[in-house]
Amino acid sequence: MAPMPVRYGSRGFASEVAYSSSLRDISDEDARIVHVSDPDRTNDRFEFAGNAIRTSKYSVLTFLPRNLFEQFHRVAYIYFLVIAVLNQLPQLAVFGRGASILPLAFVLLVTAVKDAYEDWRRHRSDKIENNRVGLVLVEGEFQAKRWKEIRVGEIVKISANDTLPCDMVCEAGDAVEMPEKEEGIRGLIKCERPNRNIYGFQGYMEIEGKRMSLGPSNVVLRGCELKNTAWAVGVAVYTGRDTKVMLNSSGAPSKRSRLETKMNREIILLSLVLIGLCTVVSTCAGVWLRRHRDELNYSPFYRKKDFSEGKEEDYKYYGLALEIFFTFLMSVIVFQIMIPISLYISMELVRLGQAYFMIRDDNLYDEASHSRFQCTALNINEDLGQVKYVFSDKTGTLTENKMEFQCASIQGVNYSDGKPPQGEQDGYSIKVDGQVWRPKMKVKTDSELQQLLRSGTATEKGRHAHNFFLALATCNTIVPLVLETEDPSLRLIDYQGESPDEQALVYAAASYGFMLIERTSGHIVVDVQGERQRFNVLGMHEFDSDRKRMSVIVRCPDKTVKVFVKGADTSMLNVIDISQNSSIIVHDTETHLHNYSSIGLRTLVIGMRDLGAAEFEQWQSAYEKASTALIGRANLLRGIAVNIESNLYLLGASGIEDKLQKGVPEAIESLRQAGIKVWVLTGDKQETAISIGYSCKLLESEMTQIIINSNSKESCRKRLDEELSMTKKLMSMSVSAEGSTGPGRIPLALIIDGTSLVYILETELEEQLFELATRCSVVLCCRVAPLQKAGIVALIKNRTEDMTLAIGDGANDVSMIQMADVGIGISGQEGRQAVMASDFAMGQFRFLVPLLLVHGHWNYQRMGYMILYNFYRNAVFVFVLFWYVLYTAFTLTTAITEWSSVLYSVVYSSVPTIVVGILDKDLNRRTLLKDPQLYGAGHRQESYNFKLFFLTMMDTVWQSMVVFFVPFLAYRHSDVSSSGMGDLWTLAVVCLVNIHLAMDVIRWTWITHAAIWGSIIATFICVIVIDAVPSLPGYWAIFHIAKEGLFWFCLLGILVAALIPRFVVKIFYQYLTPCDIQIKREDEKFGNVRESIGEVELSRISDSGPLR
Repeated sequence: MAPMPVRYGSRGFASEVAYSSSLRDISDEDARIVHVSDPDRTNDRFEFAGNAIRTSKYSVLTFLPRNLFEQFHRVAYIYFLVIAVLNQLPQLAVFGRGASILPLAFVLLVTAVKDAYEDWRRHRSDKIENNRVGLVLVEGEFQAKRWKEIRVGEIVKISANDTLPCDMVCEAGDAVEMPEKEEGIRGLIKCERPNRNIYGFQGYMEIEGKRMSLGPSNVVLRGCELKNTAWAVGVAVYTGRDTKVMLNSSGAPSKRSRLETKMNREIILLSLVLIGLCTVVSTCAGVWLRRHRDELNYSPFYRKKDFSEGKEEDYKYYGLALEIFFTFLMSVIVFQIMIPISLYISMELVRLGQAYFMIRDDNLYDEASHSRFQCTALNINEDLGQVKYVFSDKTGTLTENKMEFQCASIQGVNYSDGKPPQGEQDGYSIKVDGQVWRPKMKVKTDSELQQLLRSGTATEKGRHAHNFFLALATCNTIVPLVLETEDPSLRLIDYQGESPDEQALVYAAASYGFMLIERTSGHIVVDVQGERQRFNVLGMHEFDSDRKRMSVIVRCPDKTVKVFVKGADTSMLNVIDISQNSSIIVHDTETHLHNYSSIGLRTLVIGMRDLGAAEFEQWQSAYEKASTALIGRANLLRGIAVNIESNLYLLGASGIEDKLQKGVPEAIESLRQAGIKVWVLTGDKQETAISIGYSCKLLESEMTQIIINSNSKESCRKRLDEELSMTKKLMSMSVSAEGSTGPGRIPLALIIDGTSLVYILETELEEQLFELATRCSVVLCCRVAPLQKAGIVALIKNRTEDMTLAIGDGANDVSMIQMADVGIGISGQEGRQAVMASDFAMGQFRFLVPLLLVHGHWNYQRMGYMILYNFYRNAVFVFVLFWYVLYTAFTLTTAITEWSSVLYSVVYSSVPTIVVGILDKDLNRRTLLKDPQLYGAGHRQESYNFKLFFLTMMDTVWQSMVVFFVPFLAYRHSDVSSSGMGDLWTLAVVCLVNIHLAMDVIRWTWITHAAIWGSIIATFICVIVIDAVPSLPGYWAIFHIAKEGLFWFCLLGILVAALIPRFVVKIFYQYLTPCDIQIKREDEKFGNVRESIGEVELSRISDSGPLR
């Protein structure tokens, strides 16, 4: 048995079971019984789901427990919860019980508010959706009814361009004529239970004693829009949460930011530092207790005896071992902010702000579709700044997916000299009831071919040309719609259908005098050179990915039966009858196909055959039997199609142009200059893909092309070995050339087809393909299936640490988009499946340049700096506490008040880093777009790496020592209280970390000024208010110490002494070894001077990989 095809849109094992069940008979236990127009009887045995949908996560009752459960999936939150619980124990109480819970409670509250707002928006959207109004048949009349009240079994009427409220089995126009009013239609539908398989459906319908088989083509799904007809009527079979779209609404796989993943490594190191500090304190405390064991009975802090009651009893002393253990746990509580709890909420808020500015960016606004940039995954914004590989679909992504007929090959003759109509009156038109009807879209026509068609069918050439365009007009699923215009005597025919290719072919046929003007389920009407002809449609075999062709069987006006077939050349040329076709004509047609593909056209081959009476009766009997089969209907129809689509007469071939989107060549060139490798994965022919590759500047004339087209595993292995050897020689040649005459790297382009990938992917040959592909500047994969697209992405993603991005517009791109680190959907002509499955969505491929080179660069630079800064500001505070503990007999008493410790991360220093993370810009937009090489900073991890983390921690230790020891030495012999010293240390740390941040700010705004200087002012106010409360420790301490000049001198001295080393190192580093960003920043500031002395060369981007 042939392997079951993979169905995208259906996920996991459940979908496979659902698909396979469509090949079996449906038992009563596995079936859904629907009584047409009788919802009460339908829902009598089982109460089916209502049509109300719910995409929200929470309700009023479940919000608190469920939201807390989800938040505590973060290990850091559990860590801080354990710390807060430990602080509640009397033996370990360091801070007040309320104060110790406040930081965690604040972070949980902010996240909960954000989640509540997002869920409120979902609730609002659900309410709007559920209260939309549809027409339902009630007592013989269609009455308005809210969507959420529609029930299984009810008959629903949909008008043109309306959205379907549920999954429906269509009735009107096929088996049942549905008038505006109906006394009641009764029947029975037996179908499979609700499942995720959007491509399969099995069942049958009994109405008025007639049983009809139901398949996927009989069902329309919730969320679809009605096209190509004025109205339709159907029976609701799946509603609400049982609809296929809701069953498939689990969304794309969760993705984590690469930067956040690497951040965990530093958090583990900080945890080790924390453990080290606690170990030092507890060990030293044990040594101290051992040395002073004879004094502990009467020591004020460690008093072992209690004399308060006059009776001597043991006091709260637990022995040396337990005291050391408790000291360790108390140290963890005191130094807890070494792990920055506020970092997580800060990252979420920063990403939210970054997403807002990306969405509001007019440079990412698509005027054609009136759509703005969409950001559905807020947790990977910074990954946009580190992309190394871009995997792109071609049709609809690089091209517009708006097809235009260009040329035709008929009986071996090439007709490619088409010219567009010059005026309004030009082009083919017909008269109907005194009105002029003409196609809505004008097509270039070849004058020689027009003349041949006008000459009639007397000649063989004329007869072939007639049949060729008759095939274009009939072999399709296009529905003609007649549109009114401002001129009452003029009507335009708009051809609507699922495929842009079919639309282009039908418009071409109309322009050459074969105008499709009417289509029903049983016949079509074509105006042939002014003569209206009716063709009865006897059967149609729709296109599928196995046959790669479609066919229609029609009875012509002369009572003959013809089969018209069109499809891909690879499938059509195999079913051509050699005896009926001249080998010269076939050869010429193949030559024309190759020429069309070479200039980037999409090609189709057209064929036909006549059916004799006996053959027709045999086909008709088999077709009717298969159409009404209840088991394996699709397979039976496919077998009949293969039989009838054989021994064809070759009519010719067509060439259709799919134009490039605006700005695609420039966008690809910018991405390549940025060091990003662009791979194109398409289902088109190799020649077409290569031609598009040249036109969009993906391929260049100086590139050495490596083409792999193999039909077996051994031939694939041989070709890979040969090409690997060849590339090694080319690389050695380029190295020697680079050493002697400068850069001489030979660019390589790998071109491989889907057949070869069948034998390579998921085999031992994958490693060889990976090695070969990574040596190439460009990779072009042709004739690839959706699963192969995902396999190519996995080839890179699973073997390198490079960031991958996939971009596409159709359902066949979903697996690729979900496989990549970053997935982007294009709002194109092929529906919204790619957009719904993506992390980001936009209207044009060219928007990828500002998205990556501008927003991606900014997001990465900001987030990298913000993470390091959060580590720094918390570590400074912890080390100040650590130095103090060393001078207080390791008792873990703190001079800094508990409220200042709590407010430090939440209020004193959190707002500035969030504002800078959202608004700061190291370079302006124009510079980043002008010099794409600047994007290489993300590849080289310049904004966040272990070296920067280590240097930051070294600077942190120095600054903490300055903060502690300057006041300590200045006030060592004074009578100032420890609370006063604590206030000085608090203010010094807050001023220091904020001025440290101010030194690194590049783009100042009034919001940045307000955040940084406002935080310092807010800290002074908070310290004053805390010390003004009599019930709190340190009452009036700030007022005593601040009235002396030494206080302000120490504050100033701390800032100068702590920041001078950083300032000096920064100046020397930027002067002696400036990076590209620093050079361009100087260009922005001193642009005129720089222009006068010439351009400065930036770091060269290596094609072989990012610089480390």
